[in-house]
This record gives sequence, C-alpha cells and structure tokens, in this order.
Amino acid sequence: MKHFWKILLMGVFVMALAACTDDSEVEPEGGEGGEAASGGDMTLAFPSDAVSMDPHGSNDVPSEQVRDTIYEPLVTQDENLEIVPALASEWEHKDDTTWEFTLQEGVKFHDGSAFNAEAVKANIDRLLDPAMASPRAFLLEMVTEVNVIDEHTVEIVTEYPFAPLPGHLSHGAGKMISKDLIDEDYQNAIDEAGLDMTVEGYYELRADGGSEHEEAADAMGQYMGTVVEQNPVGTGYMKFESRTPGESTSLVANEDYWGGAPNIDSATFKVVSETGSRLAELETGSSDFIAQVESSNIQRVEENENVTLERTDSVSIDYIGFNTQKEPFDDKRVRQAITHAFDKEAVLSGVYNDSGTPAAAPLAPGVLGYDENLEGPEYDMDKARELLAEAGYEDGFDVNLMVNDDNPERIDMAVWLQESLAELGINVTIEQVEWGAYLEMTGSGEHDMFILGWSNSTGDPDNGISPLFHSDMVGAPGNRSFFENDELDALLDEGKRESDQDAREEIYKDAQELLVEEAPAIFVRHSENLNAYQNSVEGLGIDSYNIFDLRDVSVE
Repeated sequence: MKHFWKILLMGVFVMALAACTDDSEVEPEGGEGGEAASGGDMTLAFPSDAVSMDPHGSNDVPSEQVRDTIYEPLVTQDENLEIVPALASEWEHKDDTTWEFTLQEGVKFHDGSAFNAEAVKANIDRLLDPAMASPRAFLLEMVTEVNVIDEHTVEIVTEYPFAPLPGHLSHGAGKMISKDLIDEDYQNAIDEAGLDMTVEGYYELRADGGSEHEEAADAMGQYMGTVVEQNPVGTGYMKFESRTPGESTSLVANEDYWGGAPNIDSATFKVVSETGSRLAELETGSSDFIAQVESSNIQRVEENENVTLERTDSVSIDYIGFNTQKEPFDDKRVRQAITHAFDKEAVLSGVYNDSGTPAAAPLAPGVLGYDENLEGPEYDMDKARELLAEAGYEDGFDVNLMVNDDNPERIDMAVWLQESLAELGINVTIEQVEWGAYLEMTGSGEHDMFILGWSNSTGDPDNGISPLFHSDMVGAPGNRSFFENDELDALLDEGKRESDQDAREEIYKDAQELLVEEAPAIFVRHSENLNAYQNSVEGLGIDSYNIFDLRDVSVE
C-alpha cells in the first residue's frame, strides 16, 4: 500500500507537535538513540531501466519505482487513495484558485540543505519552465504562481479552479529536488549554452517573461537536467550512490532521514529484461525481489515454498492505441471494426491467465467516475467486416503494431491481434522496440498502432483520461493516439474545474461513453500487479501504482 509507513509517521508527528514545537525531539523509528536497525542489503530485479533519475525528466513507471525512494512530495496517498501529509503537514483551500501548504519543519535534503518554501517554489518553477520541457509539466500546468509566505508556508495559485491539485502534487512530478542542486543544474545549462548570465539573472528573466526568456530557455534546453541526473538529491529515506545506465542503480540508507533512518542498509535496482532470467534470479537468491512476474508464471512462483507472490490490484489501464491522425485510423469506423475483432475475454484468459479485470473504458474500479454499467464493443467479426466495408477497406490494409520488447505479455497480445486481424485481410507487422526508444518513437508518432499501459498515478479521473486523450497532451506527454476531439476536451476541462464530486462523477462517465464510441483505443484490462520476493524479505509495501516502499524492509 502507498507509503503506509508515512501515514503512521504523520500520525506520530502530529501528536508530537501538539506537545512541543521542536520536531527534532521526535524520536526516529530506527532504534534507540536514533540508530537504525540493520535491515540488510536488498537486490531488486526489474525488466526495464529507469529512463531518468530526475523527477521532472521522464514520466514512466520504471523511473518512478527508483525515484520514489529518493524524493518525496508535499502530500501522498493512503491505501484508499485519500490525500495525506508528507512534506506538507497540512493544507488549506483558501479560495477557488488559492491553496496554502504548511511545511514540515526540520527536514533536510541529502546534501544538507534545508527543505523550505523556497525549495517548493524552485521545484514547481523548474517543472513548468520551457527550458526544462518536462513531459510531466502538464500535471501542474494550471499553476500560475508559487508564493513564499514564510520559511514553512507556501501558496500555490492556479489559473482556474482545479479540484484535483493535491492529487497531482502527490504524483512524482511533485517530488522535491534540492534547491541547491536545481541552481547548480541551471548554472550548468547557462554555461553550456554560452549565455552571459548568472542563475539569478536567468530567474529574473523567467519571472519577467517575454522573448529574452524564450531565447535563453531554447538555448539551455538540451543541457537541462544534466547535473540532477548525475547526482540526484531529495529528502527521501534512501540516497543515491551510483548508477550504470542499462545495468543497475545503487542506493544507500539515509541515516539522517527526518522520519527516522530506514531498516534497510542499501538497495540495488538491477535491470534483468528477460522474464525467465528474473525468475532464475529469484529462485537462486541472486535477487531478493523481482518485478513484473508474467501471469504465465503464477503457478511456478506459487509452488515455490521459498518465495512469496504478491498480487496487488491496480487502478491502471492496459490498452491498444491507434494513431488516429494516420490513415486508415483517422476513420472511427476502422477503429471500431478492429475493436470488434479483439476478443477481450479470450485474451485475458489466453495471454493474462485471468489476471486483472476486463476494461470497458479507462477508469478502474475505485476511481471517481468508474461506471460499472458501461459496456464496450462486443467481440463480433461480422460487425467488424461490415464496418470495414463501410469505410472502404473490405480488402484490408497493411499496418505496423509497435510494442516494447521487454514485455512478453504485450508481445503475445500483439501476436493474438495479428492473427485475428489476418481474418479481415489486415496484415499486421509487429515491431518490438527497446523501452526508451519505444517511448520516444510513439511520442513522435512513428507508429500506426501500439500497446501500452497507464498507471493513473494520482488516482483521479482527470489523470486517468486527460493525459491519454486530451488534445493538449498529443505526443510524448501521453496522448500517443494523437486523438483530438473538441467534445471530449470540453468535458475534461469541465471535470477538472468542478469541485462537486457528484457532478465530477457524471462528467467523467459522459467522457468515457464518448471514448467508447470514438474508439481511439481498445481498452483491454485493469491490470493486477504481480511481484515476487524471497521469504527472507520482510516489511515490503507495494501500492496500487506498483511503487515499492522499502522503508521497513529487512532482509535476512
């Protein structure tokens, strides 16, 4: 469950504040005298490497699984997707567009610098800076001002009423980097771009806006993030030690962590792309934990008395997307036809071994706006042929289907669809691509069809739909279907401004009905996260976003 230890910690923290004003008197949980109990060294094997160590640098789950141990947000979520304190102890929605956050006191970044309101402002300003060109900027694009009230109070002003702001701040995009490191990163970009100015001078340009800032931002863009990437610094319970891209990332315990030192001494995130190799790592003890156990291996893992299979329901969506700006997928009848040709129940059984639940639309059970009465197109090959004939493609066509090469289940699903569409005269070429290149290629529209998942890591309906299908998000930010629909945009814009929960629910139900009709994607399933670890591992937490809490882990 999401940061369960943080929830407990905040309760202790608030009670301590009621008795005294000096949070340094709160005793760490690591043991008597503030010394951490040794929890051992943990090795974790993942199918994909982190794309970036910079929380503003990429918007992918493999990166977040590592970064979540290093950085922290102002607020986080509990197991019920409710917003709870993290680096902010409390917050107030002062008016429709103004939020005020009170920050925890005594928190230090790994470099020894203080976490304060200036750091919050520096982070949000950087996320939204065109020089950074962050693929996560959309999560806070509504923010117009970040005002430092005092050292431990920060005010965030939005352009329009935005009900899910706390949820968006709980996202990885809202995690805090050391301000000293941010300043260093900017100065490096300024110097590399050959600009004659200081960091302070650039910040003044940015505050003023205008063409001078645009020119400087353009020149600095290719150099932004270099320093953060090499030495990430957050406030989290683990500290960065070293990294070999494509192989591993090593972290060590933050003994000075403001919430008490973690049990674990170190964690190594290792890249083991092939599923069989990850299973062998687990079974031989080379790895203590492996991520993404394919459903075909459920029985193998469950029959091993030395390991534990952890099954966690998610709020994610697995989907097959169409590039709706390319022929023939610019015709919704073709998209509907292929959706009818996709036997969802058979795929869930044959590919996913009945893991996860069938999806009619993007929002999962438990998320506001989920509609249990909404039905997607049924499997009907005759209907598929009829729609293709109406669109003028009764003889079929050639198409490429892109999939990341480290996900056997997606590859199997691609083969399943390839064979099904062959019955309609549609010739599908499957293109398997390395994860980082896959994100880049689908973000730039080099595909006809693709298979991907979306974790909805704020747990809010806005983040469950808008990144995937709003026209403002076309391309790398998330809308790899390149879908543009004015009616959907209007619904999504209304939904994120509406503060009444019942009204929001109806808006998102309407949005999903439209998506089923327009069929920019085949909504396959709400997945089940399958991970496994040796029985010697204790205290591991896994949330519905498949992010791992190592805070209380011990490895014998």
